[in-house]
Amino acid sequence: MRIFSGPFLPRGSKHGRCFLRSTEGFLRRWRKSRTLFPCTKASVFVVLVWAATGLCKAQDNYEIQVYGAETVAPATTMVELHSNFTVKGSHALPNSIYTSEGTVPTNHAEHETLEITHGINKWAEVGFYVFTSINPGEGWQWVGDHVRPRVRAPDSWHLPVGLSLSTEFGYQRARYSPDTWSFELRPIVDRQVGRWYLAANPALERSFHGPSVPQGVTFSPAVKAGYDFSKKVNAGLEYYGAYGNLISFDTVGKQEQQFFAATDLNVSPEWEINLGIGLGVTGSTDHLIVKGILGRHFNWRTRH
Repeated sequence: MRIFSGPFLPRGSKHGRCFLRSTEGFLRRWRKSRTLFPCTKASVFVVLVWAATGLCKAQDNYEIQVYGAETVAPATTMVELHSNFTVKGSHALPNSIYTSEGTVPTNHAEHETLEITHGINKWAEVGFYVFTSINPGEGWQWVGDHVRPRVRAPDSWHLPVGLSLSTEFGYQRARYSPDTWSFELRPIVDRQVGRWYLAANPALERSFHGPSVPQGVTFSPAVKAGYDFSKKVNAGLEYYGAYGNLISFDTVGKQEQQFFAATDLNVSPEWEINLGIGLGVTGSTDHLIVKGILGRHFNWRTRH
């Protein structure tokens, strides 16, 4: 089976061979798992968890969001624009246009990400991202693309919480991220408790190529707590962290820790709006970011 050949992955490249070996290894395990686990809704979770042996680092500050467990409805497409402006971020080294990591500085950078998600059935969806960055002196640049399949526990399971599992993999240019090929496994748990909405995303990541490869599997949790002040306004706190290796966390100074005051505006079932301002509290984190998400659902069954 040929995987990601053509412009998405340079055929025959060193990076490409590394990615293909990792991905094909997962597919071999998946084929074997079919003899042990019937291809049912429950087995999808087992297969995706098994894929965690090939995890890697996710894209930073292009899509700042705590996921809820609900997936996009069948025959429906969700189009979202993620807009994040770094008010206070990293700077270039003296006499250079790059940071100490060899990347474009994030200070005063505008990150625009297009996310398109389509509902496959009642418990599965697939999303696609296009990452771009607008930097002082650099203009508007393409950064990379990611693909994000996701499944959720169906309503017939009658769980006390919402539960889903997301995988995200793809490429970003080295000048914007030292770790170019990336894969993420993100369990998602959420629940509505009265007026409170609670969500947790304890993500696991690993780098296929870049300086984070020796770290192995890393832990990057995200948490959201929001309160319904009205039927249309939910406001609260979002937290995003990157702790380093899952077994041995980095020191606090090397970890990434961000807190966002965020508001969700439920103006219509067809629209999603999220606004927030975030503070980074460690030296490895961009210190001030303003973010916004604007999304719209398109239901193709109702169109003629």
